[in-house]
Amino acid sequence: MHIPDGYLGPATCGVFYAVMLPIWVAASRIVKRTLKAKQVPLLGISAAFSFVIMMFNVPIPGGTTGHAVGSVLVAILLGPWAACLAVTVALVVQALLFGDGGITAIGANCFNMAFIEVFAGYCLYKLISAGSPVTSSRRVVAAGVAGYAALNIAALSAALMFGTQPILYKTASGQSLYCPYGLNVAIPAMLGEHLLIFGWVEAIITALVVKYLQKQDPSLLEAGKGATA
Repeated sequence: MHIPDGYLGPATCGVFYAVMLPIWVAASRIVKRTLKAKQVPLLGISAAFSFVIMMFNVPIPGGTTGHAVGSVLVAILLGPWAACLAVTVALVVQALLFGDGGITAIGANCFNMAFIEVFAGYCLYKLISAGSPVTSSRRVVAAGVAGYAALNIAALSAALMFGTQPILYKTASGQSLYCPYGLNVAIPAMLGEHLLIFGWVEAIITALVVKYLQKQDPSLLEAGKGATA
C-alpha cells in the first residue's frame, strides 16, 4: 500500500501533506492532553508493532505493495489520535531509512494508513461493539470486521490516488507523467490482494489480540476510552 516516489504528481503530494499537517497537529495536542504516563510505553510498542507488520509486504502489480498495517488494533488500545501518530512514525521511519514508501508521498501514505484506516476502523469497531461488556465476544468480532474493512478502505483510497494520476498529469501526446496505470488497473490490483489476503491477515491479528487481552488484561481494552477528543 506504500506509494513510492514518482507515482504521484507534485500537486497531489502537496495536497496530502497539507491535509495531514493539521491532523498531525491536532493528534499531537490531543494525545499530549489525554495520554497517560503509563500508556507512553504502549504507544512506542504500538508504533513498533505497526512498523514490523508493515515490513511483511508483497509487491502488487502496478508498483506498490500489499500488507497488513495494525492501525485498528492500535486505535482500539490507545484511541484513534494516538494510533494516527504511532502509524505516522512507523511510515516515516520506513520511508527515510528503508525506502519503503516515497518521501514525497509520506503525506499521502499517512492519509491512507494513519488517518483513513485508523478512523474508519475505530468508528466501525465502536459501532459494532457499542454497549457490549469489555469481555464480550462481540468485541472480538467487531475488531476483526473493523480491521478487515478499514484496511480495504485504505487500499481503495491508495488505488484512487495513483489511479487518477494518468488523468491529472499527462503530456500533449497523452502519455502519463507519473503513475502509468489508470483506475481500471489500480483498483483491481490493490483491492484484489487486500480483499483476498491481507484484509484477512489484518482481521485475524486484530481479533486474536483483542481476544487474548480480554483474558489476560481487559483493562488495556479500555485504555483508549476518553482519548477521542
